[in-house]
Amino acid sequence: MDKAYSAEYVVTIGDINYGGHLGNERSLLIFHDARYRFLKSLGFSEGDIGEGRGVVIVEATVHFLKEVFVHDVLETRVWLSECNERRLPMQYEVKRKTDGKVVLSGSTLLLAFDFQTRKVTRVPAAFLDAYRQVYGEPEI
Repeated sequence: MDKAYSAEYVVTIGDINYGGHLGNERSLLIFHDARYRFLKSLGFSEGDIGEGRGVVIVEATVHFLKEVFVHDVLETRVWLSECNERRLPMQYEVKRKTDGKVVLSGSTLLLAFDFQTRKVTRVPAAFLDAYRQVYGEPEI
């Protein structure tokens, strides 16, 4: 994706497992951090993507491509793909800044959710409009 949101993450000692590299569960934290910043950059949050609706994650995929170590500075790119009325699939690509190597990639499938009724709902037009203004059409 040519146009994507980018967020920096510095790996801490708390991210490191007994093998001396990034713990597998921390990849989702890195995705979450970038997603949080991405939504905030558009004026939204996971709890409010417009019209009082939020998002819930129903699926996550991670591809571990290279080892990651304490104090590595990572750049996470986030973009939407194949959106529809209720789904917001987000793609992630994580590079180590020192060597430019892609260390993680993956996706999360988010559904628009009305927390008052506890039901999946449609994605607010305001959210998609804000995304399109900055990034263009979601990747297909």
